[in-house]
Amino acid sequence: MLRSGRIIYTNDLPIYAAFDAGAVRYPGALVADIPAHLNAMLLDGRLDLSPVSAFHWAKYAEGLALLPDLCIGARREVWSVLCVSRKPLAELDGATIAVTRESASGRNLLRVLLERRYGVKATFVEHPDPFGVAAAGEPALLIGDRAIDAQQTFTPAHVHDLGVAWHEWTGLDMVFAVWAVRRDTFARHGVFADDAQMTQRIADRLRDRQSIQRARVFPYQLMTAFTQAGADVPNVVRDALQDAMEIATGNVPVIAGQMYVCPDVSGSMHSPVTGVRKGASSAVRCVDVAALVA
Repeated sequence: MLRSGRIIYTNDLPIYAAFDAGAVRYPGALVADIPAHLNAMLLDGRLDLSPVSAFHWAKYAEGLALLPDLCIGARREVWSVLCVSRKPLAELDGATIAVTRESASGRNLLRVLLERRYGVKATFVEHPDPFGVAAAGEPALLIGDRAIDAQQTFTPAHVHDLGVAWHEWTGLDMVFAVWAVRRDTFARHGVFADDAQMTQRIADRLRDRQSIQRARVFPYQLMTAFTQAGADVPNVVRDALQDAMEIATGNVPVIAGQMYVCPDVSGSMHSPVTGVRKGASSAVRCVDVAALVA
């Protein structure tokens, strides 16, 4: 049975409304929890797919594949990720900010905004009730339904929408959560062993040129998936991943003029492309990426 997560906040209702109403039967088990717990459950295998913090997916992208065209994001106002502060964000240098334990993306977005946009550094302290801290007049990061409540509770000038702050700074949309699936889900559920027809359909989809072009996937991302494919992944799927890598070279932007690619093969190039990160170091080496580009 497919084990899937869902966020317990209001902002995931459009995705699951049909299942909640009984109009469509969900083909598996749904587990509702806060983002931080869903992050952990997807990583340790208690879930097969789930919405997770965008920051968490980026950290563990080698083992997690994105589901396309699905996210919790905002072009400007997000309403559900806020910093409540009587002072403007630019004046929070040296401040202590109560942060929720429930998500990684909001906390890291606030840190980036403070440090890189405003040039200030604050101390983040996890607190079981950031809303209560905000009500007491101290800075706090709120997410989810409590952030929506804050819109109706606090003075508007004290409510700083992080989606707006990001857009004003970069002109870009902000993605707070994505839906991801473990790359070993098919193998863990015996799909490759039990269903040759399904295995062939997966291979055909992987090498589908239009899908690769529409997803704008780069060869490096497919190489990462290929290196993560274990011995239980059949050759037809592994071959399809290699075909997909070749097709994906067409997604690489064209640089005008003559270009020379000179890969460095020194010792440091054999280190992970992510650098050494405890529990999240990539299996892909810098020299592998250089060779792929070349």
